[in-house]
Amino acid sequence: MLNAKYQLKRPRQFEICYEDITFDDEHVIVRPTHLSICNADQRYYQGLRPEEVLRQKLPMALIHEGIGQVMYDPTGTFEVGQKVVMIPNLPSEKDDVIGENYLRSSKFRGSGTDGFLQEYIKEVPDRILPLPDGINPVVAAFTEMVSVSYHALDRFDKIAHERRNVIGLWGDGNLGYITSLLLKKKYPDTKIYVFGLSENKLSDFTFADEVFLTTQIPDDLRIDHAFECAGGSGAPKAINQIIDYIHPEGTISILGVTEELAPINTRMVLEKGLRIFGSSRSGRADFKGLLDMYVEQPDIVDYLENIVGTQMRVRNVKDISAAFEADIHKLIGKTIMIWDE
Repeated sequence: MLNAKYQLKRPRQFEICYEDITFDDEHVIVRPTHLSICNADQRYYQGLRPEEVLRQKLPMALIHEGIGQVMYDPTGTFEVGQKVVMIPNLPSEKDDVIGENYLRSSKFRGSGTDGFLQEYIKEVPDRILPLPDGINPVVAAFTEMVSVSYHALDRFDKIAHERRNVIGLWGDGNLGYITSLLLKKKYPDTKIYVFGLSENKLSDFTFADEVFLTTQIPDDLRIDHAFECAGGSGAPKAINQIIDYIHPEGTISILGVTEELAPINTRMVLEKGLRIFGSSRSGRADFKGLLDMYVEQPDIVDYLENIVGTQMRVRNVKDISAAFEADIHKLIGKTIMIWDE
């Protein structure tokens, strides 16, 4: 069976290439239906990665956030027509200490190997999970991004000390919204403070206990732990503000991605005895835990609908390019591509 891949050949230029998909007894065939554009996809599309990285990884099909519909399953794991969430992390080994998303041998769709921007995806059943009934497919499209926040909270729960009266989160974008929402749902008795640059964006964080502009933080405010979700050029300032306002022996979770080195006040890290850890990507267990959380607390999905931005139906290269261009100019929200049948 011929499969169409919509590969980014060079910045801002998609091309179709075709490959033959062979049917066997071990792989499931999924047709992607809803795909979400991530900032990482945009860095490739706009050519914002270093030149040597672009030369190494392109041409490549983008997108690592998406859901689809099962077309063929010889293993009997899924029913034909069943809606599923696709996991982009592709481990080739198992380690008793290092998670699948941190193994250097693992591949990741849309980063070094082709992503979900294809007509069909051939995958082992382990990299697919059933989408629970009643979940908005547009929200489900960016399950991968939410699973990264879920993963960071799971790690935080194992690393941070038990005093969790106040947790601060820096970042008023999509990642900050998602992570602070999950924090409030996971720790309902903990005060969640969100710090950002835009008063307008902060007004959307209705579930938070307090919101603050980073230029107007009270001098006497203190937090027990913190999450950095600013990323980009704002990461160094966010991390150093956290160091200033966090209590001794607090834990700082870094999630924001930046291409730049981030100088931090290591003197105060030492004086306060702080723990700093980073989280990236997620694994199958995080996807499964998050989907269970959606079922147990369905209002999470309702809140996530607030960050759905542009929804565009796509059927060709021109439509895909238009979706990426529209995503560049968004203020906030996730751009969702819906495949036309």
